[in-house]
Amino acid sequence: MQKEYYVHESSYIDEGAIIGKGTKIWHFCHIMSGAIIGENCNLGQNINVAPNVVVGNSVKIQNNVSLYSGVVLKDYVFCGPSCVFTNDLTPRSKFPKGANNYKKTLVNEGASIGANATIVCGINIGKWALIGAGAVVTKDVPNYALMVGVPAKKIAWVCKCGNILDNILVCSECSRKYSQNNDNLEEIDAI
Repeated sequence: MQKEYYVHESSYIDEGAIIGKGTKIWHFCHIMSGAIIGENCNLGQNINVAPNVVVGNSVKIQNNVSLYSGVVLKDYVFCGPSCVFTNDLTPRSKFPKGANNYKKTLVNEGASIGANATIVCGINIGKWALIGAGAVVTKDVPNYALMVGVPAKKIAWVCKCGNILDNILVCSECSRKYSQNNDNLEEIDAI
């Protein structure tokens, strides 16, 4: 039976991993048993996907990213080169906690994580949020937030298309409109 996805010959797919139609897995990757990868994803070079990781559809993961147990990436997430996910807040080699004690990390639909950003475990990144290169995210991120720095702080709101929003929360590029409710943004009059 012919595979409905592409895997470079230098990569390993363990038995029990699930990979969706149209997905491409490039050089030197390892997809472990129990990992689930959706359709039409693109995994760059040197990607490790651990057991109990869920990757949605149309996700792009650039080179040198490891997705550890407990990470969930929803549809259309972008992970920049060498971004880092953790799953244990207090790791000790001598006192391993085991997979049942790993913290969960949820990256919601359309969120983008810049190159070399670090995502500390146990948080939620809101839909269509944008994490700047090198940022260290230590707490939950609102929908459509632009986060930069160490630790990461919200400096602006961004549109679904990635453009920084003006003060009246209208995108100058695509004309999408948003409303703010406390520290969260929602799209109105969806296009």
